[in-house]
Amino acid sequence: MRTLAPVALAAFACVAPCAANPALDALVAAYPDHLAGYESNDLIFRDGTRLPIDDGVKGKSFEQLLDAPDIKDQFAIPYPLGTANLRQPAFNEDPGRIRNQAMFVKMYGDCRKGEVKAQMKAVPWLPSRGGGTVMVTTANGVADQLAKVSRDLEQLPKEMTQYMVPSSGTFNCRVIAGTKRLSVHAYGAAIDLNAKFGDYWQWSKPKGGTLAWKNRIPLEIVEVFERHGFIWGGKWYHYDSFHFEYRPELIALARQGWPK
Repeated sequence: MRTLAPVALAAFACVAPCAANPALDALVAAYPDHLAGYESNDLIFRDGTRLPIDDGVKGKSFEQLLDAPDIKDQFAIPYPLGTANLRQPAFNEDPGRIRNQAMFVKMYGDCRKGEVKAQMKAVPWLPSRGGGTVMVTTANGVADQLAKVSRDLEQLPKEMTQYMVPSSGTFNCRVIAGTKRLSVHAYGAAIDLNAKFGDYWQWSKPKGGTLAWKNRIPLEIVEVFERHGFIWGGKWYHYDSFHFEYRPELIALARQGWPK
């Protein structure tokens, strides 16, 4: 591995010798405070920590991708950016739900050890519309990006306020219901809008074994979140229409038209 000074290293994702990889390039660019680059089968953190990119397990089922993904698996399902051609997701099409927990804990901390709370910040949430404040992490610039989301949302028509105020939650040290996987809320990097207008796949009964997609969140709201690096749970087959989480690497790849 070639040794580079921290400032210089920020300009490189692929640390020679290695082959460039658009997905990994986007990942490193999205989290520059933590990620330095990648080499061979290692994702390299700025403190020298290395995590394996590929665990060597082939042909994973959808359940295995959710429960035991490696870093490359996170890009198995491309995120469809924008709302102009919004469609019902295909069976098990859940872009962004595949998350390597070791990578997320390394970047955001382990809430079970009190590591996430130390980085939390109160962010004004649509203050002109009575939204108060919400607590999110400062890691990876999440708090700053959510503040931008809030400012842009305040420019939307007043009748949309009901979908956004009150928020149904941000930081919550918990696992995803029915699993042992930490929720993105456990990292302080997600927000749920008003659950009164939200739809969640676990609340619905499938018809003939297939979930019927539902959504009541105005798409103008979705566009604002995506503009600032947040993906929308409404684009999942296992939909969570009032959930948004910070995943700038997936947004960046979508803007590049990846995979080509």
